Amino acid sequence: MNELAFPAHKMSSGQAVFRVLVVDDDQDMAALLARTLTKEGMSVDTVFDGDAALVHAMSSTPDLILLDVVLPGISGFDLCERLKADDATALIPIILVTTLEDSRSRVRGIEAGADDFLSKPIKLEELVARVKTLRRLHETRRELEARRLTAEVHRKEAIRKAFSRYISPRLAERIISDAGSDGLPFQSRAKRISVVALFADLRGFTRLTETMEVDKVVGMLNEYFAVITEAAYRYDGTIFSIAGDCLLVGFNVPFPQADASQRAWHTAQDMVAGFAPVLAGWTQGGGLPTGVGIGIASGEAIIGNIGSPHHMSYTIIGDAVNTAARLMQMARGGELLVSDVVYDSIRDLVPAGSVASRGKVPLRGKTEATPVYSIELAKR
Repeated sequence: MNELAFPAHKMSSGQAVFRVLVVDDDQDMAALLARTLTKEGMSVDTVFDGDAALVHAMSSTPDLILLDVVLPGISGFDLCERLKADDATALIPIILVTTLEDSRSRVRGIEAGADDFLSKPIKLEELVARVKTLRRLHETRRELEARRLTAEVHRKEAIRKAFSRYISPRLAERIISDAGSDGLPFQSRAKRISVVALFADLRGFTRLTETMEVDKVVGMLNEYFAVITEAAYRYDGTIFSIAGDCLLVGFNVPFPQADASQRAWHTAQDMVAGFAPVLAGWTQGGGLPTGVGIGIASGEAIIGNIGSPHHMSYTIIGDAVNTAARLMQMARGGELLVSDVVYDSIRDLVPAGSVASRGKVPLRGKTEATPVYSIELAKR
């Protein structure tokens, strides 16, 4: 491939060199154009046929192409069309150089996607002026694109930080990659869906705090929530509420999870197992022994942003949430209480000998008693 390179003048520190590709089968003309643009501080490569120009543009994308229309092989019109049709080269400004003065040739060049035209014989002052104009437009477009990308990075980082309070990093990345600026699940309007709700509460902790310094209480709560929220994130649960020492986690939201009950079961196991060494340290430190009581229920719930114009929370409300809360209130430390529907979904996962039926239990707010199963969670 015949190709000549003309080194650019030194550019000021940090300033990108503007690279021009000159395509002309007249080597003397190509050299003249290259010298003229090099004097203006640009880096210039020259090739002498359409095929070589296509290879060069694809392998070493220039900032501008000065393209003769009449070339061996691919014509300038056809080459322009091919470059403009490819996403990798579509934004490169192209100046068509032609001896064809008729309007039909101009229309053909416009249809091919040319950004500007120069007529032969070329006036060098006009050449420099047109190239500088397109250079300014190109650099402005590049700067705007850089700003757009920076703004997009900042927007996604803000979304990621906001969602990290609710969901696992894996789900946050999925929301960011799947949703546009108006389609975020946490901004969607309220709707009714099927959920699995898990409530976890620290048994006996309120009594423990009555005689403890404030800083120590806060430190212990932070230890506790660090363990159980990590368990929720591990199985892609969505954290809807942290109040006192109580945590509400939802599954099958904001994305469908066919195995939502199983995820809730594994989360409960990991909460108790992960909290065991923390609990042991508290007991050795003179604290009262406590444990995590957990309730899980499934059913329909309303999900959406609820609150006032001054404060909004993304949350779930409904029978499944209320039932899980009642079960959690009844659970002892290290015990999981589940509704019969949830137990049927996890029956094969529960170790033999760790489950017992509590029979039909009347729960506040429900007209009929609910079949409840008790599962002792292993601390591993």
